[in-house]
Amino acid sequence: MTSAPAAGSVTQALPAPVRFVLGLGILWSFAALGLALTRVLHLPLPGPVVGMVLLWLGLSLGLVRLHWIQAAADGLLGVLGLLFVPATVGFVDYLSAGAAWGLWLLVMTAGLLLGAGTAGLLASRLIRPTGEGA
Repeated sequence: MTSAPAAGSVTQALPAPVRFVLGLGILWSFAALGLALTRVLHLPLPGPVVGMVLLWLGLSLGLVRLHWIQAAADGLLGVLGLLFVPATVGFVDYLSAGAAWGLWLLVMTAGLLLGAGTAGLLASRLIRPTGEGA
């Protein structure tokens, strides 16, 4: 994203590190707001996802300006691969548990294929193609 801040913007006069910290604070604020809302309203969604939706709404409605968060967002995107390392390590720890779930996965896959096949067969018999002369 390479959109320049609006002319005469207060944030344009700030040094780059200050703009980065300001943007990071705004991003963290939306994540915390989403987390608080999910806990208070007992929503079955991850708080940061709700925060991301709120940020999107704020950007769409013009309540949050893109140039306020752009430096922090670009910085976070630059290290995005490193942010997935803990999740990958956690996943690898549970690979051995996946072997125990193999039978259940096989049963669920067979059930899915059987159900989808039955539904397709029923649909093909119930819906008859109409001819051109009918």
